[in-house]
Amino acid sequence: MTRISSLCVFCGSKTGDDPAFEAAARRFGELMVERGVRLVFGGGRIGLMGVVADAVLGGGGEAVGVIPEFLKDLEVGNDEVTEQIVTASMHERKNRMFELSDGFVVLPGGLGTLDETLQTLLTTLDAQAKDTRRAFADQKLLVDNLTGGVRIVREKVDETNVRVSSVAQEVEALRLAIPPRTS
Repeated sequence: MTRISSLCVFCGSKTGDDPAFEAAARRFGELMVERGVRLVFGGGRIGLMGVVADAVLGGGGEAVGVIPEFLKDLEVGNDEVTEQIVTASMHERKNRMFELSDGFVVLPGGLGTLDETLQTLLTTLDAQAKDTRRAFADQKLLVDNLTGGVRIVREKVDETNVRVSSVAQEVEALRLAIPPRTS
């Protein structure tokens, strides 16, 4: 298995109404630091993406935020990141995040998270450009009432060997799949 040194985390710009989401996001960030895995994310300081980034940065890890200029101008960007990449558009942001990442993890979010997830899935299917471990967690939370959409995503996931699991299982999978870094 190729060593994963950089994971892109797609997740919400809100924390949601279940405290477990925030706890899982924080723990996921902590595990990334323990494994020496760099975070690539949407660059925001708010919501679950802010929680993951704060956990990574608070633990001494690296976090690369990729944010479109218009969101940076709205002052939602995280200026504490290791590296901040400002893009001209959302499309450029998603492409840059894809280029920088060895794998992808999806935590709870909304339509933006779903958009990023589907574009990454389709890009990976189309290009077969990366040897990645693609993890999609709690997809039902992403499209709560769009059961037909979830069915289609699940079928595509099954066809492409993309694993679907819960947030808790993703946190545990990272803990087991990537050994802690040694000093």
